[in-house]
Amino acid sequence: MKRNMGTADRILRTLLAVVVGVFYFTGQITGIAAIILGLLAVVFIVTAAIGFCPLYLPLHLRTCRDGRC
Repeated sequence: MKRNMGTADRILRTLLAVVVGVFYFTGQITGIAAIILGLLAVVFIVTAAIGFCPLYLPLHLRTCRDGRC
């Protein structure tokens, strides 16, 4: 897998996952919304950690600059 995510994209995904985690652990989101957002947060953390987003492949997207990922 070749990286296709830039630094800004990875930071944004991590911050969004942290925000979802804070909302969950403070009781701001519950039920189905908590499950869906929790799964999305896990996906965001994993993709940010490895620098690769499978959804970007069929869409031909790259958020890294000049191929320096």
